Amino acid sequence: MKSDKESIDKLIKETLTEEEAKFYENLDEQNVIQMIGGLFQGKNKWLLVLMNLVTVIFFALFIYCLVQFFNVESTKELLKWALGSIIFLIGVSMLKVFAWMQMDKNAIIREIKRLELQLSSLSSKLS
Repeated sequence: MKSDKESIDKLIKETLTEEEAKFYENLDEQNVIQMIGGLFQGKNKWLLVLMNLVTVIFFALFIYCLVQFFNVESTKELLKWALGSIIFLIGVSMLKVFAWMQMDKNAIIREIKRLELQLSSLSSKLS
């Protein structure tokens, strides 16, 4: 399977101009660190910075609620701090899920661009 992919990549690179070949190389698969770095590029990087800031704040509040939970003795107070802990932990989880969905979206967009480039390359070769 890997040799098929390599042969297709080689065929595509042969039909591309030098500039298109560089663009095609940038569309290669990324590891997790590169994907996380990709979140902070583009038009919505301010939103991801803000969401990460809110995630840190929610996590700090979760830790605070958790510490307070273990320091109180009445049942009513235990329930209040437990509810606060759960709410902030759910908030952190939801913000992380959003970030992972953005990484997945970026990977899908990258693959669509690769397909577009492959189609244009093959159509120019057929013409």
